[in-house]
Formats: sequence, structure tokens, C-alpha cells
Amino acid sequence: MQTGITEEKKLKGLGGWLILVGLAVIISPFRIIATTFPIYSEIFSSESWKMLATPGSETYHALWAPILLGEVVINGALVLIWIYIIFLFFIKKKGFPSWYIGVLVFTLAFMLIDALAIKVVIKDGPLFDPETGKEFVRTFIGTIIWVPYMLLSKRVKATFVK
Repeated sequence: MQTGITEEKKLKGLGGWLILVGLAVIISPFRIIATTFPIYSEIFSSESWKMLATPGSETYHALWAPILLGEVVINGALVLIWIYIIFLFFIKKKGFPSWYIGVLVFTLAFMLIDALAIKVVIKDGPLFDPETGKEFVRTFIGTIIWVPYMLLSKRVKATFVK
């Protein structure tokens, strides 16, 4: 009986593989800002937005405005959600694993749905441009590694209990 208590105490806390999770959690909102802000800033501050969203222009498509505005709203929401997840992580809230899994799966689904929506607009282009393809693969690999870890890890179960 004493061995089980000692093992649980040893596993409790933000150590082991959770250090990598913590680093990823902290970096995530900054990563979204760093990768999306320059793109949206360029689109909305140049003539690009007018060309994409004005009926009659040669690059106009009715879906461009909803796709781009949807991306801005969803990425903004993801930044706020990641900040909330950081909070959950450091106060070791029981809900952290669920939020973390949820945002990983949502991000993967969002990337795929967004790519499919853009594919409707740009029929001849690839599903993913090279940069988005790399990001999708990175997100997919992270999801298949960290979701099972969150569900099966004894350290996760011992740490997020509040």
C-alpha cells in the first residue's frame, strides 16, 4: 500500500514528459500570432483584400471574404483558448487534459476544413501549400503522440486533480 502512495507522489507534478507539453502550451499562442499576423496584416492592409472581396475583380470569389474572416476569428479564439490552457496547466486543473486534447483535435480539423474550403476557391492548386502541409503534418504527429499520453499517463492523472 505504501508503495502506491510513494509512486503517486513521485509522479505528481509538472515533470517528465509534461515539461514538453508545458513548453508546447506556452509557445502555442505566440506561434499562432507569429505565423498568422503577418499574413493577415498583408492581406487586409494592401490591395489584396479589395481584389479578393470585391465582386467583379479578377481574383474575386464569394468564399474569399468568409474564409479569411473565419480564419481571423478562429485563430484569434485559438490564441485566447491557448492562454486559458496555459492557466489550466500551471494551476494543475483537472480540466487541462480535456481542453488540451480538444484544442489539438479542433486545430487539426480546422486546418483540414480550411484547406478544403480554399480548394473550392482555387481548384487547380494543391490541397496544402508546402508551408501549410508541413504545419498539418506537425500538428497531426503532435496529436497522435499527445492525445494518448493525456489519456493514459499516470503522471497526468496524478498531476491534474484540482
